[in-house]
Amino acid sequence: MSNHNRILLVEDDKQFTKIVVGFLSKNGYKVDTAGTASEMFKKVDKNSYSCLIIDLTLPDEDGIVITRKLRVRSQVGILVLTGREEMEDRLACFNVGADDFITKPVDPRELLVRVQAVIRRTSNPKQNIDTLHLGPVFLDHTRHEAVHENGSAVGFTPAEFTLLWTLANADGKLFTRAALVDAISTGDGPISYRAIDILVSRIRKKLDKGVIVTVPNKGYKCGWRDNNSD
Repeated sequence: MSNHNRILLVEDDKQFTKIVVGFLSKNGYKVDTAGTASEMFKKVDKNSYSCLIIDLTLPDEDGIVITRKLRVRSQVGILVLTGREEMEDRLACFNVGADDFITKPVDPRELLVRVQAVIRRTSNPKQNIDTLHLGPVFLDHTRHEAVHENGSAVGFTPAEFTLLWTLANADGKLFTRAALVDAISTGDGPISYRAIDILVSRIRKKLDKGVIVTVPNKGYKCGWRDNNSD
C-alpha cells in the first residue's frame, strides 16, 4: 500500500506543530507527529511515509544523527526544518542524506511547496511498500510479522525484523555493521557491532543461512531476492 500523501512531522514545539499540521492537512496530506526521536523511530517502523519533516533540536537526539539513521533505513524524502541557521548544520544535513533544508520562521505556503518538491524528487514505489515476498517468507512491515509460504509464523524480535527488512528492501545493497547499527537504532540506547552479528546469526537460524550473506571485512547483504519484483 502506498502512502504518497502521508507525512511525519518530528517537532517538539506544540504550537508550531499545530500550525503545520493544520495547513498541510487542509492541502490534502495526512500528517502524523512525533515530539522525540524515540517516538519517531517507533512510527517509522510501523508506517510508510512519503516525506519526513525533522527539527534538528529534539529532547533526546540531534536531528543530524536522526537524518543519518533514517537515510540508512530508506530513501524516503527528508526535509529539515529548524531554527539553526549555521552553514555547518546545513552542510552536515545534506552530507548525511537530507533532501532539503529550511530555517524558521517559514511561511506555510513555502513549506507546502518544498514538501511537494521533495516528494516529487524522491518518490519511489518500492520505498512505500509494506510487504515483501522474500524467498519462501512474506514480510509485513506494518505488522512486523513474517509468515512462511506453508502458513506458519516466523517469530522475530523487533530488532531482528528491522534488520532483515532493511537488507531485504535494499535490492542487494551491501551494509556495513556501522550502517546496520543506524538502521536498527530506536533512540533508546547504543547498539554494538557485536549485537549486529548476533542478530544476523539468529535470523539465519530462524530462516536459513543463505538469507543473509557475509561479505568478509565489509558487512552484510540480503541473499534472497524479493519475489514481488518479478
